[in-house]
Amino acid sequence: MSTEQPPVEAAAKPVPVASNPVEAAVALQPLLHDETVVLRAPTQAWSGRDGSMGSASIHGVYFSDVRLVSAQSVTVGGQPGEHLSTLVDAADSVTFVTLQRHLDDRGADPRIRSTHTRTATIAGVSETFQLESHLDADVRTTAVVILRADLSDLDQIKAGLGSAVFASAGAAAVVVGGGGATWSNGSVTATLAAPGAAVSLDPSGAVALSWAIVVPARGTASIAWSLSATDASAVVRGAEHPPSWSIPSITAGDDRFGRWMATALGDLDALRLSTVAEPDRVFLAAGAPWFFTLFGRDSIWAARFMLPLGTELAGDTLKVLAGLQGSRENAETAEQPGKIMHELRRGTLDIPGEGVSLPPLYYGTVDATALWVCLLHDAWRWGLPDREVEALLPHLVGALEWMRDFGDADGDGLLEYVDNSGRGLANQGWKDSGDSVQWRDGSLAEGPIALCEVQAYAYEAAIHGAELLDHFEREGASEWRAWAAALRKRFHAAFWIEDADGAYPAIALDAHKRPVDTVTSNLGHLLGTGLLDERQATLVARRLVSPELNSGYGLRTMSTDSAGYWPLSYHGGSVWTHDTAIAISGLAREGFAAEAGLLASGLLAAASGFDYRMPELHSGDAADLVAAPVPYPAACRPQAWSAAAAVSVLGSALGLLPDAASATLSVSPSDIVGAISVSGLRLGGADVSLTVNADGGVVAASGATIEVR
Repeated sequence: MSTEQPPVEAAAKPVPVASNPVEAAVALQPLLHDETVVLRAPTQAWSGRDGSMGSASIHGVYFSDVRLVSAQSVTVGGQPGEHLSTLVDAADSVTFVTLQRHLDDRGADPRIRSTHTRTATIAGVSETFQLESHLDADVRTTAVVILRADLSDLDQIKAGLGSAVFASAGAAAVVVGGGGATWSNGSVTATLAAPGAAVSLDPSGAVALSWAIVVPARGTASIAWSLSATDASAVVRGAEHPPSWSIPSITAGDDRFGRWMATALGDLDALRLSTVAEPDRVFLAAGAPWFFTLFGRDSIWAARFMLPLGTELAGDTLKVLAGLQGSRENAETAEQPGKIMHELRRGTLDIPGEGVSLPPLYYGTVDATALWVCLLHDAWRWGLPDREVEALLPHLVGALEWMRDFGDADGDGLLEYVDNSGRGLANQGWKDSGDSVQWRDGSLAEGPIALCEVQAYAYEAAIHGAELLDHFEREGASEWRAWAAALRKRFHAAFWIEDADGAYPAIALDAHKRPVDTVTSNLGHLLGTGLLDERQATLVARRLVSPELNSGYGLRTMSTDSAGYWPLSYHGGSVWTHDTAIAISGLAREGFAAEAGLLASGLLAAASGFDYRMPELHSGDAADLVAAPVPYPAACRPQAWSAAAAVSVLGSALGLLPDAASATLSVSPSDIVGAISVSGLRLGGADVSLTVNADGGVVAASGATIEVR
């Protein structure tokens, strides 16, 4: 690159940050399905397929739940060029290829193009722009980047308000000088650097970067700029070290497993975070763009799915959550002794129009506490060292006691939830939208609500908690087995419903202890927990693969024969990858290999349709009616438990049951993917490899004693 004139620094004076030029007439949540993202938590950048920002309300560069830039454009010789290709290099890097035919010699072949690479880091975004010429003469031109500074909160953007709220406050300013620019809201500070550029402010208040460029004959010229940020109020921070999990190598006749796994692990790497208080303990952020933080339920499920690749992530997740475990009663935060938190934010989360206001540390979840115990047990079985497990036993006891003393608020032997603050989440299971628990006629169930899957988690937690207490020679195991047995008996008596297709468990009991009769995917979470008997498990397995629930691209959240069903309903007919993966795991553990394979095949088809980056959820439209899965347009992507589901489905396909204490891995391969060879599994710190033939027979193994069931 040749700079024909030295950069000119604009006067260092504050200029008000302008509002987003793209303001909707009606506040609508941004759509995400057609946009391009790069991320390295806590940083993310959303743009169009051509790399430009500003044409959609989600566009921009974000850091720590604050948008730093709402619009950005690049022109060469006064024109934006013609987009040719978008190349996703990795979760944190993308390259946009553009033709610059207005600089060309007008021949038949394009001979000047640009490549614009955007890379996200834990501290911001760096961008390089290269012009490449095949002409015989030098090209002299000017490249200009226009950025619109912004400091909108992410929750306002999610609500469809863009930067209007911030602009009305008028509290921020842009300072141009020193070859760049800065802006701050007092907590988050953004710093723009543009080596070699002339930096100024255009008439609208946007930052303008200008380079005079000479592209040599048959050569290249490059420019670069970067945006870095700090947040004095941050509660989470990016992970600086490489991931702790192993990277498996998969060879199979069906290459979709390997491609899904590779994309998923790259996304999970970019979603790693730690808390500011414990920077060496890493967990997975729930998902982009809205959930770049610690979520109890999401982080637990994602870590649980990842156990076949190592226990370090699970150990860190358990410890971080144990450090935030409830110690007192507080109705405003929903904290109770022994309870595992729901989410951690840098400030209060207000959801406009919904009457929801969540404190920075919020405990409004009914299932995370039992799931924490389940993760501890499973991590121990996969090889989490005894010393680490033993150190967490006081937290285990506290979690079990929360289930008995607080989770079962009315003393009926089941776990219920209700929001006592009036400003928290109305539904506190994983289906937490306001209409997620409804009767088959579409009317909403009245709380307190006792969800079916929460009883399953609690039963499993009590049984496995007792196992850990016995192993470490602690008291109380018999008490928790008795408590679990009573819960199981109560569930069998209260939850079952008969209809023309046979018996099935209700999604929940309502405030009057009536079984809510909608058929939902929640049934899949009961399998493999021990809550059901053999006959009941068979009935549930049959329901899960029925055409009413199985879309062919995964498991619908609600049956098509319910009045509330709609394929684009968030929890009322859409398909969630993690939800289907949980059902697949339960089916495999109960011995329903054919049913597990049917649902797994649907997820593999969906993964292919989404170029192997599975979104948070997708439409419940039937695969025999649509040639590819239809996006849910506001779904997060990537999302931790959707990505980690790739590992869970692989484990289910192999039928993995670990016993690290004896260095034994029990397997029961299914025919989901036919012949397959996998290396890089990890049991108790040892690398394990398996080769399975097309008939499901294990023909080679190393790293552990393999028992074929």
